[in-house]
Amino acid sequence: MAAAAVAAALREWAAAAARRDAAWRAALAAWEPLLASLAGLAAQMRAAQRLAWGASPLGAFGGLRERLWRKQRGAAEALLEQLGSRRAELRAVRDAVGAGVAAVLRLYEERAAELGLAAALRRGPRCPSLADALEGLQDVERYYRHLYLESKLLLLSISCDSLADMEALPQSWERILERYKEDIVQDALLKISLFVDNQRELCCSPGS
Repeated sequence: MAAAAVAAALREWAAAAARRDAAWRAALAAWEPLLASLAGLAAQMRAAQRLAWGASPLGAFGGLRERLWRKQRGAAEALLEQLGSRRAELRAVRDAVGAGVAAVLRLYEERAAELGLAAALRRGPRCPSLADALEGLQDVERYYRHLYLESKLLLLSISCDSLADMEALPQSWERILERYKEDIVQDALLKISLFVDNQRELCCSPGS
C-alpha cells in the first residue's frame, strides 16, 4: 500500500532526524564559547596595537611586540580550526538530512499516482495531511541548509586584519541565531508523528 510505504519512510526519517538534530544543537552550542574566545583575543590584540610600546618599559625588550602578535595570531588560528571542525559537523548533519528528505520525496513521487492527490491533501481533525508532513521535511532541510550557509559565511569573514569585526563575533552570531529561533525541526517532527500515528490507526482499523 502506497500510503503505508510513505508513512514508514517518514517514520524512519523522523527517527534519524531527531538524532541528527541533537548533534546539530551540540555543534551550534560549541560555537558560542569559541567565538567569545576569539572576541576576547581580538580585544587583546587591539589593545596591544594601541599601546605606545616605545614610551613604555616594554620598549626595552626588542622584538616583544612582534612575538606577542605572532602568539596571538597562532591562538586565533587554533580557535578558527576548532570552529572549522564544528562547521564540518553542521555540514554532515545538513548533508545527511538533505539526503533523507530527497529519498522520502523520491518515494512519494514514485507512488503519487497510486496515492492520488485527494489522499495526499486529506487532513483529519487533529492530523495533518501527507502534504503537510512532506512540507515539514522540506522546511527542515531548508533550515539546516540556510543556517549552515550563514555559519560558513561568518567563519569565512573572520580575519586578524579586521579586529573590530572579530571582537563583535558573539553579537553577529546571536543575530544569526535570532533569525532561526523558531523550532522548525520539532514542528516538523510533530507533524510527521501525528500523520504516521493516524496512518497506523487507519491501517489497523476494521475494513482497512
